[in-house]
Amino acid sequence: MIGDPASGDFAPRLLRWFDRHGRHGLPWQHPRTPYRVWLSEIMLQQTQVATVVPYFLRFVERFPTLPGLAAASTDEVMAHWAGLGYYARARNLHAAAKRCVERHGGELPQDFDALHALPGIGRSTAGAILAQAWGGRRAILDGNVKRVLARWHGVEGWPGAPAVEKRLWALAEAHVEHVPDGRMADYTQAQMDFGATLCTRANPACLPCPVREGCSALHEGRVDALPTPRPGKPLPEREAVALLLENARGELLLQRRPPTGIWASLWTLPQADTDALMRRWFAREADGDYDAAEELPLIVHTFSHYRLRLQPRRLRKVAPRPGVGDNEDLRWVTRTELAALGLPAPIRKLLDSL
Repeated sequence: MIGDPASGDFAPRLLRWFDRHGRHGLPWQHPRTPYRVWLSEIMLQQTQVATVVPYFLRFVERFPTLPGLAAASTDEVMAHWAGLGYYARARNLHAAAKRCVERHGGELPQDFDALHALPGIGRSTAGAILAQAWGGRRAILDGNVKRVLARWHGVEGWPGAPAVEKRLWALAEAHVEHVPDGRMADYTQAQMDFGATLCTRANPACLPCPVREGCSALHEGRVDALPTPRPGKPLPEREAVALLLENARGELLLQRRPPTGIWASLWTLPQADTDALMRRWFAREADGDYDAAEELPLIVHTFSHYRLRLQPRRLRKVAPRPGVGDNEDLRWVTRTELAALGLPAPIRKLLDSL
């Protein structure tokens, strides 16, 4: 029957496809430890495998164990994450590692509720960790899986809507019941691989699809229509001004962002929402001619909820006021020290270009 989870065909067919065509050489699979699985799952949120691999390798080289990550400084963690984006993931990862040391003997808990309670670990991520690290019979429902199930079962409605998501969870859990013993890690990876390589958002490869015979969307000619897109609305834009200040020794003045909001806890250029606020900050923190600042190329950076248009300005040989630049939130740094700090990717690119 088309789109029927009770038939039990979906999981076995997907596993047969995975055995021949799935990704078996990913670095977090060898060795597949709970810590490495957890780290990979957090990095893979909203990020493609090809992007994650080099970051993962550098990260585990510097922080090979969970207690080692917990003991690291925020600056170290953010510096090794910088460029990967969605920085709340790194802050939550660090906080979860500390909590594991405090409450779970320096290990990830194997209990679903305890794992789910850790910062940054949602229901799907907890299921993925349990399935891949310990073979737990747990469903996952990331973006790829939502798309696959919406098509295979012909589920109408935007998958992010609570009622639709609830139905998709029920379907995902129904399929798990048909996974052979000992294959949960492979099945979890198979779902992600299938959604990333065959059942893609655009131009899905239906001809070689291993589960095409039961697919409702293919049978009804609605592959392009499912899953239902999110109700669209224009992405709002915000403007801001940043100052690239250099002292007579060529050092740069960096400011740590607040612990919440965009680029939270990263080091970046002093920034304000308006020119008037930036001018006021400059008058309070430095001596110099603000109007003599050189205008640098505009930085346009898109976040998940808005697009930022950041205008950087450069002013050289700035004399700081006494006490400026010698604390935890504002400091002068040499160019060689930049590599040890977590900087947003567009800011690092700007500094590298000068």
